[in-house]
Amino acid sequence: MSKSLEEVHASVSTDVQGGGWKRFLAFAGPAYMISVGYMDPGNWATDIAGGSAFGYSLLWVLLMSNLIALLLQSHCARLGIVSGKDLAQASRESYPPFINFFLYVLAELAIAACDLAEVIGMAIGIHLLFPSVSILAGVCITVLDSFLLLFLLNKGIKKLEAFIISLVALIGLSFLIQLCIAKPDLVEVTKGFVPGLANSDALYIAIGIIGATVMPHNLYLHSSLVQTRKFPRTESGIKRALRFNIIDSGIALNLALFVNAAILILSAATFFKQGHTGVSDIQDAHRLLEPMLGSTLAPVLFALALIAAGQSSTVTGTLAGQVVMEGYLNLRLQPWIRRLLTRLIAIVPAFITIWVMGEESTGKLLILSQVVLSLQLGFAVIPLIHFVSDPRKMGDFVIPVWQKLASWVSVTVIVALNAMMVYNEISELISTSGSPLLMSFLIIPLCLLSVLVMLYIVIVPFINKRLSRYAHSIHQELQPIVPEHDAPLRKIGVTVDFSSSDNKAISKAIQMKAPGTVVLLIHVSESANAVVYGDNASDMEREEDFVKLRQYEEQLSTMGIKVETAMGFGNPKLEIPRLIKNQQCDLLVMGRHGHKTFKDLLLGATIDAVRHQIEIPLMLV
Repeated sequence: MSKSLEEVHASVSTDVQGGGWKRFLAFAGPAYMISVGYMDPGNWATDIAGGSAFGYSLLWVLLMSNLIALLLQSHCARLGIVSGKDLAQASRESYPPFINFFLYVLAELAIAACDLAEVIGMAIGIHLLFPSVSILAGVCITVLDSFLLLFLLNKGIKKLEAFIISLVALIGLSFLIQLCIAKPDLVEVTKGFVPGLANSDALYIAIGIIGATVMPHNLYLHSSLVQTRKFPRTESGIKRALRFNIIDSGIALNLALFVNAAILILSAATFFKQGHTGVSDIQDAHRLLEPMLGSTLAPVLFALALIAAGQSSTVTGTLAGQVVMEGYLNLRLQPWIRRLLTRLIAIVPAFITIWVMGEESTGKLLILSQVVLSLQLGFAVIPLIHFVSDPRKMGDFVIPVWQKLASWVSVTVIVALNAMMVYNEISELISTSGSPLLMSFLIIPLCLLSVLVMLYIVIVPFINKRLSRYAHSIHQELQPIVPEHDAPLRKIGVTVDFSSSDNKAISKAIQMKAPGTVVLLIHVSESANAVVYGDNASDMEREEDFVKLRQYEEQLSTMGIKVETAMGFGNPKLEIPRLIKNQQCDLLVMGRHGHKTFKDLLLGATIDAVRHQIEIPLMLV
């Protein structure tokens, strides 16, 4: 099985000289990448709605969510460090294909919901700082940060982590200043940590807070990011990695708790206290901060922190998408394609919703996205608990009994709250629908399927002690090697572009030829004239190309080599396979063009296109 996030796997050395502080810093970083998911714009929407409607009374939900998050993220770190697999890879090894596909679809939906919140949040932040830029335009602008992630990841995971930590620090500092301006009632804040729910609306917001805090995609990503550290695979080395990662998680997630609590407290102190109990939109919160707090600084800090939250959390969302796709499907796409695809999945529904329903719909859309996250959470947490409790996967590093009990209690609370909310929402939807029977046929079967899958992933691992019997091999069963004795190569095609790479390509073809083998020199003219008129083109470039081909042919002929030439016109990705087929070549030799990353986007990768269209071996030199 390929390594999780293979391009940065074990890329950070933890073998540093010095005391425990320096060793800790070598491991620090992954948890801060995870923490941004706990303070993304989706959290803002639920925290603002909860604070304005119910004051400080939902602070206990934030504290409970943070404790659950700390427990579950420690499980993720343990799974990645000990087993060397992320959560998606472990699931693929352990469940049958249908269950895996179902879990994969749910994970992608959760990532899309998360990214939807980030897209809308960033767009709102841009609009608040620059009112001339509409939210709809801001949504379109957010597609560009996919390329920022690609650039940062190419610089190394530590550079990416430093960028994220800087944004997290900006968010924390912004809200610390805003809290100082708001001056909340500390006695009332303390009372908010006493559990209790006022009504069904408070339940809906509470579930949204849980979904926004304990995020499914963070579970997949954390189990992958801890593998970016290189450490000795010994008992002491693993124990040290576990210890430092748990400390890292504790610091990072408590910072996330401070930010979430600060948003809710700010909302309660500013809006609930003055009777504005219906504030749920981020835009309304921003607009009311200045007149209610009497400070022009607060709304500016609010907008800056919102942009930082959206930008930082989009990085983790797109990375999680890569982990999920590669882990469940063993499907590796080009990094820029994967990140652009993830972003478009979020941008399209956000664009359509704002276009149809208007900018005032963004608040409800943000809260809905967090409820979707919470609904999917059980399907990610339950397999995780089974894996870290399994001695076959974890050896001596299985979680202790108290952690098992705490984990199952946590997931039971989450699933129970979700079941209550789903029942209420479906009942209301069916009763208010114009076609209740049709709505029942559409929704109830899907809910029943989800319940059956939930029961399967909960119960079957307890019954079937050999959870790994469904282990999937990445490759087919290994077959014995039987050498084939083919006839000598009759014709070897060599692509030439009259650059320095031609010499290597032609030399390699000469080395591989047998007596009687013909070397076919292939060149494709890409001029505008050639694209339009094809082989009827007549211009200076064609004449010059023809002369150079003849010069190559004469040089090789003097060496006693049989040479032929062929010219194509237009797109090399299409012309090279056509010429190879028409000339009946047995082998194609191509030189590297030397483009990388953005040049490939602009100029194209001819080799990748050609290799999928030819039926003969391709040699790249």
